[in-house]
Amino acid sequence: MPTATIVSEIPVNPTKPPPASVQPYPDNRIRILPAAERPQERLERFGASALSDTELIAMIVRSGTKGQDVLTLASRLISEAGSLAGLLAWHEADFRKLKGIGRVKALQLVATMEVARRAVSLPPDESPVLNRADLIADHLEPVASGLDVEKFWVLCLNRRNRLRRRVEISSGTATAALAHPREVFRSAIREAAAAVVCAHNHPSGDPSPSAADIQLTRQLREAAAAVDIPLLDHVIIGRRGADPLGRGYYSFREAGLL
Repeated sequence: MPTATIVSEIPVNPTKPPPASVQPYPDNRIRILPAAERPQERLERFGASALSDTELIAMIVRSGTKGQDVLTLASRLISEAGSLAGLLAWHEADFRKLKGIGRVKALQLVATMEVARRAVSLPPDESPVLNRADLIADHLEPVASGLDVEKFWVLCLNRRNRLRRRVEISSGTATAALAHPREVFRSAIREAAAAVVCAHNHPSGDPSPSAADIQLTRQLREAAAAVDIPLLDHVIIGRRGADPLGRGYYSFREAGLL
């Protein structure tokens, strides 16, 4: 009589954990860092200057997402922008392209970048002397850095050519800033300026003047003579890397057009 073959089934343990390779990703890896290595603790112990760019951005962002801790998110932000300074030019939509950055965080970052831009552009306790194009360019470079539209400023100076006040006259498009001599010298008279310097930026980085820039400079020169307020210079702010001459600015005074 043939005997039946009994095949025993191997029981499956439903509680057995999956292989390590498919374990869920930690919600926030920063929590497993030793306390002394976390950005907040390092900030408290050593001060902000001891933190890396990534750690500083992480302190602003505050939290990451599942599968992406805050340090990783901060590192991605800097990488996508090319540098910490590159974030100065970002808008809300740029920040929100990254997973983990929603509307509120994006707006917080935009506000933080604007605070940084304004802080570095504040004049020192003793107002700077702005009687040369290179000094004017150095003064305005932090203000113009990262701008994607043209802005036009008038620098109102005292009798020693020290800055009394910088006034933004207009903010235009990516290729043009609207400025009228009337508005320029209205500000100069209001600030009791002994002399003025006009300046605007080129978002492209190339400070070479356009035909419209040259025409405006002629109008400014005529208006300055009419109100008897010297126009010391009109300077276009660009970037050294995009300037054919490698200076990062153009001076109408140095070019002999004033």
